[in-house]
Amino acid sequence: GILWQQGYFRQVLDGEGWQTELYPFNEPASLPVEPVLGASGQHLRVSLVIGGRTVLLRAWRVSVGRTQLYLLDSNDPFNAPADRGLTSTLYGGDPDVRLMQDVILGIGGWRLVEALDLGIDVCHLNEGHAAFAVLERARHFMARHETSFGEAVWATRPANVFTTHTAVAAGFDVFPREQLEAHRADFDAYVRSLGLSWPELLALGRANPDDPSEPFNMAWLAVRGCGWVNGVSRLHGAVSRTLFSGLFPRWPEAEVPVTHVTNGVHVPSWDSPWTDEAWTRAAGKERWRGDVSALTERVLRLSDEELWRLRALERADLVRYARERLASRLARFSGLDPAIRTASIVLSPDVLTLGFARRFAGYKRPNLLLSDPDRLLRLLTDAQRPVQLIVAGKAHPRDHEGKRLVQQWARFAGRPEARAHVVFLDDYDMTLAKELVQGVDVWINTPRRPWEASGTSGMKVLVNGGLNLSTLDGWWAEAFDAVRGWAVGHRSEGPGDDAREAGQLYSLLEDEVVPAFYERDASGYPRRWMARMRASMASLAPQFSSVRMLQEYVERAYVPGAAACQRRATRASGVARELEAWSTHLKRHWDGLRFGEVTETAENLSLAISARIDLGDIHPASVRVELYADARNEGRPEVHEMTPDEARVDHDIVYSTTIPTGRPPSDYTVRVVPYHPEARIPTELPLIAWRR
Repeated sequence: GILWQQGYFRQVLDGEGWQTELYPFNEPASLPVEPVLGASGQHLRVSLVIGGRTVLLRAWRVSVGRTQLYLLDSNDPFNAPADRGLTSTLYGGDPDVRLMQDVILGIGGWRLVEALDLGIDVCHLNEGHAAFAVLERARHFMARHETSFGEAVWATRPANVFTTHTAVAAGFDVFPREQLEAHRADFDAYVRSLGLSWPELLALGRANPDDPSEPFNMAWLAVRGCGWVNGVSRLHGAVSRTLFSGLFPRWPEAEVPVTHVTNGVHVPSWDSPWTDEAWTRAAGKERWRGDVSALTERVLRLSDEELWRLRALERADLVRYARERLASRLARFSGLDPAIRTASIVLSPDVLTLGFARRFAGYKRPNLLLSDPDRLLRLLTDAQRPVQLIVAGKAHPRDHEGKRLVQQWARFAGRPEARAHVVFLDDYDMTLAKELVQGVDVWINTPRRPWEASGTSGMKVLVNGGLNLSTLDGWWAEAFDAVRGWAVGHRSEGPGDDAREAGQLYSLLEDEVVPAFYERDASGYPRRWMARMRASMASLAPQFSSVRMLQEYVERAYVPGAAACQRRATRASGVARELEAWSTHLKRHWDGLRFGEVTETAENLSLAISARIDLGDIHPASVRVELYADARNEGRPEVHEMTPDEARVDHDIVYSTTIPTGRPPSDYTVRVVPYHPEARIPTELPLIAWRR
């Protein structure tokens, strides 16, 4: 990562509720970082040569438990003043600085890996910002094994993993052709070290490599350099297959090689002291190490009395924290005791508490709950069944729409009739987030489907007994059922209608959420509410933990990728060299492939199909002929391998298969795809030919 001198901003609201930004300097001496020392005992530096000048990057280490986090920064006295500021601000807005930050993270980051001699097997790119690492990893392989760039990519690609978190194309780092051309001289030497021409480098970041007007997309580079690509929820995987479909022309969208690993949260970072005690009694202190599948049964044994007690303690602690934080904010503006006394009477430890906190952006619809202020006010101030709401969140410094949404909430919270029931806490950060997810009874999330890639804030309430009321987007689209929370919208829908979904949100609160919380038995316990709590805690908290998430990455991506990389990377095996020659030959001769006569025989719920194919100069062992049919009823497409007859005429081969099916012959199409036992198709070679 990068050690930002300022990083993201600190939020302050003025007297009108308008967000302003402060950028305090991060002095390394005051942070939990230590310099990484080289063999000489001096601060370890890696360097980049850009436009004839050398930019030095200092290395820092953060020890996070047993994990080492390494950070780079350019604020080195030996650098030119402009270069010292390259790692100053996250999301600074200058496109040239942004390009250089991506170069520092990707190229500089991999150079640090090599300098530390960490023996890395798998390189996992978190979003496309670090995509240049795939080039630098290949460059080091080239130098070490004296190979071509193409062979180096084939050798290293299986052990490169790319996780995208973006649900819209506008979220990718994209650099216009004109911007890159302006920096061409800066990178010429690096491009030559890869053995590439400038057009060949630019082609790696374009959906259509032959379109010189297309901008350079960091996500496209990441996809081309990685053997595994995934989204961060099941729905986001489907959305990402649409976004990346342009890189796999003529492939069905369902077969675009983007899978999903749904995000999870590090549960011990978010559970309250009272929750930790309860889980420890039920499941032991080591419960978040290893297999978490057994936790469900153990947590189901927690009594209603114990669950309700811990919720009361968590809610009371959140109310205490919110009052203190609000008092601190009010004191900044007035310094008067009456204002501070106002903070002491807001909220109540016995009232149903809703929480809403996230980045304020239009697609997240943070003000959907504020669509009808009078209706919301009636809900909050009901004398018999009151509700209270804590809101927090930041807007991007250049997002004026987001700032207006922040201001609307701040002004609503300042209304005299709402003041005791609604609090907007400014400067949303990890500390505030931890208090919120521990103390709220219901976490609300209202993104416009399907633009929330995953969303992890709602996962953090699970361990603490909080419930979710969310749009069926991101992780909640696969987690929701009627016994564990509430949902806005429907799974089968695209983007929802704001007015209709706002009405549904109010109705859920009025007709289901509030009654369930205040419906008590003779002992004073809300039994229906606690049944939801128990079901949510027991089944969802383990499922959406980082334990499960990491296990998926290890088993599905890391171990197979590392094994494939080891097979390919050994120069003596020749696998990478063979794959490079195989792919080059196929790309050169693919357009010479021709389909001939196809015969179809349907009988007794079976279908026999044969097709004559002229492979031209392509060897039959280099391809696979398949019979394809689109999916039905939301299933997977049908793909059946066709086998060649032994007899052939010149280049013509007859391929055939017989399959059991009740579908008509017109549903099926013959196609040819590349085949090599070591290649991942279409991830590494997206060629495909269809019989028209």
